[in-house]
Amino acid sequence: MVPRADPAAPGSRLRVLLIEDDDGDALIVEELLADAAVPATLARARTLAEALKGPVVADCILLDLQLPDAMGLTGLTRLRQHAPGTAVVVLTGQNDETTGVAAVAAGAQDYLGKNQVDGPLLGKALRYAWERKRTEQVEHQLLQQQLLASENSRLERGLLPTPLLADPHLELASKYRPGRNGSLLGGDFYDAVELTDGTVHLMIGDVCGHGPDEAALGVALRIAWRALVLAGLPMAGVLATVERVLVHERIRPLFATLCAVVVAPDRRSARMSLAGHPPPLLISRDGIGRLLPGDKLGVPLGVVPDARWDPLDVDLEPGWSLVLYTDGIFEGRVGGGAERLGHEEMARLLVALLREAGPDTGHGVVLDRLITRVEELNAGPLDDDVALTMLTHLQGREGAVR
Repeated sequence: MVPRADPAAPGSRLRVLLIEDDDGDALIVEELLADAAVPATLARARTLAEALKGPVVADCILLDLQLPDAMGLTGLTRLRQHAPGTAVVVLTGQNDETTGVAAVAAGAQDYLGKNQVDGPLLGKALRYAWERKRTEQVEHQLLQQQLLASENSRLERGLLPTPLLADPHLELASKYRPGRNGSLLGGDFYDAVELTDGTVHLMIGDVCGHGPDEAALGVALRIAWRALVLAGLPMAGVLATVERVLVHERIRPLFATLCAVVVAPDRRSARMSLAGHPPPLLISRDGIGRLLPGDKLGVPLGVVPDARWDPLDVDLEPGWSLVLYTDGIFEGRVGGGAERLGHEEMARLLVALLREAGPDTGHGVVLDRLITRVEELNAGPLDDDVALTMLTHLQGREGAVR
């Protein structure tokens, strides 16, 4: 935590804790500090144990390296462990620059010889030590944020890969939006793969929960799904094997929902399987939308051993669009009350936005507008992550490639 006091701010006082067993030396420090240009409040502990018996409420600590219960750098090490956010200036009793340099190398912000310090020098040392400590903490926080962003980026690439589609008559638009706490990546994932015979496999899934464990598990499931599809396994075998991967890779009881769709090479039919996941939205070339039946909804992956997921065959007309989504897009509130949006109302919103959009508006833009509209209804960011993917058959549509 960054110290609250700011010596540069008008009226603020630097809180100083002196750890010194010698009363005479403590009196000298008190007098020197009174002559310093930096307004300060001085507290004193006679031993290290006294200083460590509770939280350290100080912006800067003056530490004598020769204490009854801590000699040399031992006291500094214990103090930094107990109060890592507090600046430390060590006091040496003799002209021992080697000890002072070693103390700075061990984590102190500065060192002073007792017989070489005056009021202005002491005030300057305390002020600069506090500033250096604050800078170190800001740099550390920035580094942590950069590492988190880098890790999230790697996980996101694993969750949301580049689709493997070659058919020029197919367009895939996908969007992902993290939930309210954007620093925590969830377990939403999707993928699309076209096989050499023209069959297209499309999938979206959601690992319950948020955080690196869920995201890592989502990456494992998504990669397993792609590998199994490319290997030519039928849908039932893919789902069963992905579930085995989930059970063996999870480090605590987690489950995942999944929607898998296989589009035939002639693009006139599809086969859908649902593992605890909401059904896709099918939109005709004329802009008529309907949610596919969910009566064959199977259990989520990782819940029931040896579960089965019965497929549902769906007829497709030229110019269709299939929209797969995770529950974050429809679990938001409506009007600030307890009522949820629901996936049926979400479907109506998307169909309306597609009708409002011009012919040159890409589907990715429309999916963005849907998320924005749902957030407006929720009166703020959504709690859960949102993943959307829309596969469109362009044959028979005006302006085939957008």
